[in-house]
Amino acid sequence: MRSHLFAFLLVPFLLPAQTSTPPSSPQRGSQPSEAELQQQETPSDVRADLEEGIKHLLLSQIEAWNHGKLEGFMQGYWQSPDLTFFSGATVTKGWEPTLLRYRQRYQSEGKEMGKLEFQDLNIDLLSRRSAVVTGKWQLTMSDGKQPHGLFTLIMKRLPPDGWKIVHDHTSAAE
Repeated sequence: MRSHLFAFLLVPFLLPAQTSTPPSSPQRGSQPSEAELQQQETPSDVRADLEEGIKHLLLSQIEAWNHGKLEGFMQGYWQSPDLTFFSGATVTKGWEPTLLRYRQRYQSEGKEMGKLEFQDLNIDLLSRRSAVVTGKWQLTMSDGKQPHGLFTLIMKRLPPDGWKIVHDHTSAAE
């Protein structure tokens, strides 16, 4: 299951990129596009390394979740009182309150964590130190129910720990 999940998560990133004609060089007086600036700032080999670090973090979270290790899952989050987690109409601020929220929802009496999957991941590197990640999440519970929804993560590469989620906005399908 682990290798299948890993392969599933990487499929969108391993598919060949669509080829397109390179943009024409900017004319005098015109500004380079945002995409051109991003290419100049982050060469493709550096981009690949940065994206790999983010994918590694997300796979580590899935692994921890699917083994019932909530604290391991939370290692992907910035351990700070400034961490923010938005879900529905609820705002949770701080690493400890976010951990408590997860414990109440998934580890309290009569609750279960289920098996977690991420799908349709999109990593948008904003710089060498920040990224926005969007995707779909799905849990498969022992009774066959499959709660699911969307997420947007703001991630920062923080010394000395590397990539961390500093903001998580997760929504569940009705």
